[in-house]
Amino acid sequence: MKTRLLLLAPVVAAGFVLAGPTVGARAGLLPVSWSVTSEAGDYRWTYAIVLPTDSQLQTGNYFTIYDFAGFVPGTNSQPAGWTFSSANVGPTPTGVAPTDNPTLPNLTWTYTGPTTTVGQVGLGNFWAVSLYQDETTSDFAARTNRVSDGQIDTNITSTSVPVPSANGGGEGVPGAPEPATLALAGLGLPLIGLARLFRRKR
Repeated sequence: MKTRLLLLAPVVAAGFVLAGPTVGARAGLLPVSWSVTSEAGDYRWTYAIVLPTDSQLQTGNYFTIYDFAGFVPGTNSQPAGWTFSSANVGPTPTGVAPTDNPTLPNLTWTYTGPTTTVGQVGLGNFWAVSLYQDETTSDFAARTNRVSDGQIDTNITSTSVPVPSANGGGEGVPGAPEPATLALAGLGLPLIGLARLFRRKR
């Protein structure tokens, strides 16, 4: 079973040397892994999302995955306490500037639960189905709040999204994420700032 993980193995390894000075590193929501599985002739794209240290969720916080080609309406799934929406433009947190193609749908999940006060936790798997299995790089933007002062925190990073195949075929399809994936990812989160995986605004 194959799962894509965003460079967290080197980050975890670095933690054995540099954990002390970087424990306070902060970030917004992060798509720490993603996978693609076949589903009834289409393809389910699953994203594992993590809330890092010194971040909290409040009602109305959200994240958007941009330019998700081939989206099949009604195929989304999310953990309890989240709602889903799709639009060709936005929504986008203030202070970040993702690439947003107005001809392609964006996927947005909005938090509707109580305020969380515990960061560095896996939020679960979020998925949607696409007509396509081939991948390209796109943007992921999120809005959360900081635990330290309650202020709004926005961030942007990259993730993978479906794209039509140029030759009608596709690459091999990775397997679905396992619970251990989130556990491994969580170990590297205090050092995520060193990896330079995202551009952020405070």
